[in-house]
Amino acid sequence: MIVIRSRLRLGLALLLGGVASSWAATAPPAPHKPAPRARFTKTEREAATVPGFPSVRFFGDDANAYRAALPDKPGPWLALSAGGEDGAFGAGFLFGLDQSGKRPPYSVITGVSTGSLIATYAFAGSRYDRDLKSAYTGVTSADVFEVGRTPDSLVDVWPFRKLIAKRVTPELLRAVAAQYRRGRRLFVVTTDLDAGRPVVWNMGAIAKHGGARALALFRRVLIASSSIPGMFPPVVIKTASNGKPIEELYADGGVSAPFYLAPESVLAQAHGAVPTTSIQIVINAKLGPDFWFTKRNTLAVLGRALGLGLSAGARFEIANVRRWATRARVPVSIAAINVGFKARSHGAFDPKYMKALFTVGEKDARKSAASAPQLTR
Repeated sequence: MIVIRSRLRLGLALLLGGVASSWAATAPPAPHKPAPRARFTKTEREAATVPGFPSVRFFGDDANAYRAALPDKPGPWLALSAGGEDGAFGAGFLFGLDQSGKRPPYSVITGVSTGSLIATYAFAGSRYDRDLKSAYTGVTSADVFEVGRTPDSLVDVWPFRKLIAKRVTPELLRAVAAQYRRGRRLFVVTTDLDAGRPVVWNMGAIAKHGGARALALFRRVLIASSSIPGMFPPVVIKTASNGKPIEELYADGGVSAPFYLAPESVLAQAHGAVPTTSIQIVINAKLGPDFWFTKRNTLAVLGRALGLGLSAGARFEIANVRRWATRARVPVSIAAINVGFKARSHGAFDPKYMKALFTVGEKDARKSAASAPQLTR
């Protein structure tokens, strides 16, 4: 994975731009400072594990840990990018592939930020497609955040926590666990703010434990993967290092990279480094130039600038994957929002905009399926 540390994800930009249209000139003051965390060292962090959940995560740039987490047999892979509300495109694309009968049982599915929820539904199976569609065509900004500062963010995300609790049910957890036992893998990426490294969570390994604690951790990881730094509060995940309690601090996986396939050192190798027979990458963004008249306010300007930076970063990472795939002779398919799509979102998580984008993704998938025989079941 190419770690683009100087760029935040496009979803951050889009959300910033959407919030800017409705954000008051001066946000209310934070009510209080967060309780300080006990300090810990780099060595202690690297030795830390989640109590009761061994081997459920690894640093995304650790080649040896990455290999140990992979499935035994090669198969088709799916990588879903960040993108905020533009995740409606990826949801529509996966829905369209399944409706056309051309969505394979991916052996590995990876998700970053908004891609993590799409990945979870796709991994659990097509019987969750209606839930997938509902999640990306039936939500509004009120389902995701409440305008008003917290001690460490510009908005409060209690609605998002409530939404994830509603969407990620014990039944869904059991479905993920069942697929994991079949040898498939679901990886969700977060960013460890202390270590400054991506952390990949083996969600099936979490799900197989079952019970309330596994469900709580599963939900917390999904929230962490989508927690835009500064906008959303960071997520604390409690671990232990040789008996010492540690509170690790996590933010959006898109801070590390727009999508995840493998550590950079692995992609530098030749055939066999990644056990895949084909790769489908879904970018929940436009990759080409896209004119957007920018309002003169801080959030709109910042959002637009970051969006342009990440779009360039996504193109760079795609090029890196293509170079590896050419050497390994692995077919790669890229799906992204066409620059010809001109609908605009009127605020963050605009249902009308997301429904239109879902439809575009679905139509693109049907076209892709018709011309991509390697995606057949």
